[in-house]
Amino acid sequence: QVQLVESGGGLVQPGGSLRLSCAASGSIFNTYTMTWYRQAPGKQRELVARITSGGSTTYADSVKARFTISRDNAKKLSYLQMNSLKPEDTAVYYCNAKWGTRDTWGQGTQVTVSS
Repeated sequence: QVQLVESGGGLVQPGGSLRLSCAASGSIFNTYTMTWYRQAPGKQRELVARITSGGSTTYADSVKARFTISRDNAKKLSYLQMNSLKPEDTAVYYCNAKWGTRDTWGQGTQVTVSS
């Protein structure tokens, strides 16, 4: 069973940076599509960034040029580098792994952007 564990969240001032990590179990990490989502209080969960097994990336318009998604297949890690953070980036960030018709979620990590 594939498990995901996010880390790296916390409190940061506007304009600051954070790097989230998502550690995955399973022997076929290199085949997973890895996606970061976020959910702010009272709002629906939304896609933030996605990286396919081939390395193609997709970003929400709200984070383009500020966030970067990457992956390290050898370490079974996905990263979300977040720069120029804004208060509206405050949310719980979730990692999702998808392979074939199956997927799994991490437990989430809180990111709070506030002065």
